[in-house]
Amino acid sequence: MHSLSRRRLLTTAAAASLAAARTCGAVEPWRRKAAFFSGLSLTTYSLRPLMKWWSGKQTAGRLDMIDFLDYCAELGLEAAELTSYFFAEPVERSEINRLKRRAALLGLDISAGAVANDFGHPPDGDETRRQMESFRTWIDHFADLGAPAVRVFASKSPPAGATAEQIEANVIANLQTALAHAEKRGVMLGLENHDFAKEIDRLLRILAAIDSEWLGVTWDSANLAKVPDPYAELARIAPYAITAQIKVSTKVNGEKEPADFGRLVGILRDATYRGYLVLEYEEEEDPLVAIPRHIGRLRELLR
Repeated sequence: MHSLSRRRLLTTAAAASLAAARTCGAVEPWRRKAAFFSGLSLTTYSLRPLMKWWSGKQTAGRLDMIDFLDYCAELGLEAAELTSYFFAEPVERSEINRLKRRAALLGLDISAGAVANDFGHPPDGDETRRQMESFRTWIDHFADLGAPAVRVFASKSPPAGATAEQIEANVIANLQTALAHAEKRGVMLGLENHDFAKEIDRLLRILAAIDSEWLGVTWDSANLAKVPDPYAELARIAPYAITAQIKVSTKVNGEKEPADFGRLVGILRDATYRGYLVLEYEEEEDPLVAIPRHIGRLRELLR
């Protein structure tokens, strides 16, 4: 009995040491034994020309969130990623429950949520208070839906006249505040390489400045600064990925060209990514025509 208790104590101590190492002053790469793709998912943003709502305003589109979930199921997907822009507002709890029920009946996971936010403003300013109020509301909605992670931005429209260093400091401070609420609701935040954080050195500096096991990267295969080798840059952040979005196109030295799906999937495999692969379609071709074709290509790569 004494030996058994000692073994349990040692096991507990080892687990605590690993947890402490994971949160020692910076977001660190996720250390996983092997890659595993849970399946394919689709962002609501992929159907943006067809959606009924955009940032709380009704559009000429015909699809609501229930329709989007139905479409994901028709494609044979395993999950759906829901973007806040396309909800009718105000969002009632009854609507959240209705979506959660529909996803369950369709056999779909909610792979992640996505919000519109800007954390580049001073932490004590009115704009940041407004941003945080909206952020907390959406974290609550996505937690109620059962989303394990939510995509966030660093800054899309930073304050005029602010230096890059000031914006970066604001992002770090505001992310720390945001993470406190996300952790309470059991939701991880995925900082996307987008806008202010599309420069990978900057994104990595932000991660290095934050001590939280609830922050990782929403790995976006196309959002990068002008670089000669986008794949090399994506490989640098793949070990931090908690969600992964793949796009049809990429840019080499700022010039658009078709993305190499096989190479992108390989980068995630090499980084032992585990989770859903999410198609975010942004091209001009009719999404209802193009998306099934691209889903078929990705399905072959995951086999």
